[in-house]
Amino acid sequence: MTTRPSAKRETARSFLQTRLDQVLAGDLEDLAARGRLRDARPVRTGPDARSRSFVTNDYLGFGAEEFAETDGELAREARWGARAARLLGGDADVHSALEGALSAWLDRPSSLVFTSGYAANVGALSALAGPLDFVASDALNHASIIDGLRLGGAKKAIFPHNDLGALATALASEAAQKARRRWIAVESYYSMDADIPDLKALSALAEAHDALLYVDEAHALGVFGPEGRGLCAAAGVAPAVLVGTFGKSLGTQGAFVTGSETLRTYLWNRARSFVFSTGASPAVAAVTTARVAAVRLASDRRDALAGAVSYLRDGLAKLSLPALGVGPIVPVVLGSEARALFFAGALRKKGFEVFAVRPPTVAAGTSRLRLTVAATHTRDAIDALLAAIQETLEEDRCATD
Repeated sequence: MTTRPSAKRETARSFLQTRLDQVLAGDLEDLAARGRLRDARPVRTGPDARSRSFVTNDYLGFGAEEFAETDGELAREARWGARAARLLGGDADVHSALEGALSAWLDRPSSLVFTSGYAANVGALSALAGPLDFVASDALNHASIIDGLRLGGAKKAIFPHNDLGALATALASEAAQKARRRWIAVESYYSMDADIPDLKALSALAEAHDALLYVDEAHALGVFGPEGRGLCAAAGVAPAVLVGTFGKSLGTQGAFVTGSETLRTYLWNRARSFVFSTGASPAVAAVTTARVAAVRLASDRRDALAGAVSYLRDGLAKLSLPALGVGPIVPVVLGSEARALFFAGALRKKGFEVFAVRPPTVAAGTSRLRLTVAATHTRDAIDALLAAIQETLEEDRCATD
């Protein structure tokens, strides 16, 4: 028999909910006043939706494809749910197969799959860099790296973005020298500035200061390097820890950490986001294993992507809107939150999926459009976007005159 909550209980619940809403509404109003309020914007669907979307990280175009026949067979042969943490009965042969495929692709001894890139960085860093350790972390590192370091409790030095001199100073500091272990934490391809650190110099600094190099290759894998093995492979650098994701160039879901067999065993036991989470979907793991093979062979897609990137960047430069960095992330800095929102809104009205990136994701005064290019973008699609941007530039001038 179902009983309804008493009127007294309903009144108390209503009061508490109202009080919480009042507190949160004030914070939301503050965000809106500063042009920093986000809302959900479902990506459009339809015949031309793919060519007009410049917001995803699906660099090779695999994520937008329907299941191939082989993908479907692999998914059908594996159950959807792991049903438990991998330490407690949720482990499956397809997890090991995927980890083996990743290790072979990246020429690393061993790998461990996580449920997301965030879980991988938070779990690995909080386990590896504890209160007795020291970490020099790039100022533009992803939030998942920042949060992992906070949870681990290591002593930290945040060095200015890509500033090797400041990094060397941090590693030579008293705090670093007294630490049990020293770490350098960086990304190989930064998702908001689209630039690449000097990985060889970082590796040399790590060796000189007896430090361990931790590199997040989330946005580089599949795009750069031989067989899409990333920027570390392109530079001939083998970091102690390398992190990658499946939700970008591979077009599925999840992430991994790769390195030594000892590292894998340690994270299996100590990475809390792994230990205390239900295992990754075996069906998705099976499909991702096949996708690793496809990405390794996707040189034609990488060539198409490079051509599309060059075409868009050249077109923006002709509009006097040069983009930061290199590669398929194309950041166009516009300045204020209001101007970035104006451009994003105007382009959406013209039928393009484009988003404004604002503080705190980027520094104040550097709000931008973050365009992302896929191998599936044709010159016609890019020409249409450039024409829409040119129209928006003219509208922006009229609005400010």
